[in-house]
Amino acid sequence: MMAVSKTALKKELRKKIKTILSDLPEAAVAEQTTHATKTLLSLPEYQNAKRISVYLSMPSGEISTSGIVHDALKQGKHVFIPYTYSLNSPKEGQPTSVMDMLELQSLSDYKSLTPDGWGIPTPSQDSIASRANSFGGLGVTDGEDMDSSQINMGLDLIIMPGMAFDSTFGRLGHGKGFYDFFLHRCHRSSTMPFRVGLSLTEQFVPPNQTVPMDASDFRLDALVLGNGEIRRAKI
Repeated sequence: MMAVSKTALKKELRKKIKTILSDLPEAAVAEQTTHATKTLLSLPEYQNAKRISVYLSMPSGEISTSGIVHDALKQGKHVFIPYTYSLNSPKEGQPTSVMDMLELQSLSDYKSLTPDGWGIPTPSQDSIASRANSFGGLGVTDGEDMDSSQINMGLDLIIMPGMAFDSTFGRLGHGKGFYDFFLHRCHRSSTMPFRVGLSLTEQFVPPNQTVPMDASDFRLDALVLGNGEIRRAKI
């Protein structure tokens, strides 16, 4: 019998989780968000972090990060959010679209963001060039790595979304590869942040199952579940 490819397995799992989440009441997501946020804010890695990246959540189907963003900005942390864009002339080894982390300038800046097609708060196009990049400088990097003169840049902590998670700290994204390519760039620049995933309990696969992963996929350092549980990878 022909083996099923990892690509097919990933696609099948995404479809399964998407179906489960489509039936999840908003009240359940809100309750899990409260538990997960409380746990995340209590982590020493969060409390000690000066430069963090936080995904901005969709209106439904995942842990909301609004409370985390509010707290981080009030704490005076440098908060960076994902910004994806297409490359006009990708170099060898680069995908056609990449993700940078651009800084939120204030709480009012965060509140001024407008939803994109997915309902995710997004900065205006004319503000991109003036936003600090987590790799250093302003605006986008065109997928380039950080150079040695910017070694004080980077991130201390990255809070990651996902479609599914497992007990071995595997993470299944939405299939675009944005986070894994970004983390490879961090790794090459020797600025690998502490990686935390936020998972609704419905996104956490049973202990006897694992998320299909490729060699290029990064595992998490910790996972916060919607019931408030924190799981840490053994170092």
